[in-house]
Amino acid sequence: MERWRGRVALITGCSVGIGAAVAKHLAALGINVVGCARNLEKLTEVAQSIPSPGKGTASSGSFTPVQCDVRDETAVLNVFSLIKAKFGRLDICINNAGLAKTSPLTTGDTDDWRLMLEVNVLGLSIVARESVKLMTESAIAEGHIFNIGSMAGHRLPGSPETNFYSATKFAVRTLTEGLRRELRAEKRPIKVTLISPGIVET
Repeated sequence: MERWRGRVALITGCSVGIGAAVAKHLAALGINVVGCARNLEKLTEVAQSIPSPGKGTASSGSFTPVQCDVRDETAVLNVFSLIKAKFGRLDICINNAGLAKTSPLTTGDTDDWRLMLEVNVLGLSIVARESVKLMTESAIAEGHIFNIGSMAGHRLPGSPETNFYSATKFAVRTLTEGLRRELRAEKRPIKVTLISPGIVET
């Protein structure tokens, strides 16, 4: 991880759970983290738990909290404008924002389905696209995009209430592989990784 010290990482869904934990870990390794989420109060709590550069440990990176709903494309574009203005580059994107609603295929609520699609599929795709754009513009030597999927994207869970959610995570698998192939064909120095957790506390 030493070679990533001083570089810039974007983490979506950064206010709790996996996103918050990864933000704290990367900042401790000396990486400048931009964390975005809908809940500004919880995002501020994450920011307060991370030492400012020069405090706590010699290796501390920075943490910049930004309120953003990935369903709002304008808000997402504003996050990337902020990153470009403040740091001039992006090296790592951790596409972590996602949610699940218990909404069966036979009786589910259309608004629940739409919300899962907008966050888990469209939001993830917009963030990945803009990450590639900024990584390319800043001519980085190596970049890495991590899409956070789910084991529900590899097999259907036992409950019918999560079938639609599972479909969005299968889509994340496809989008990850598709992006990897596009970047390989264009010979861009950007890796793409899918991480598929099981159930976590949050």
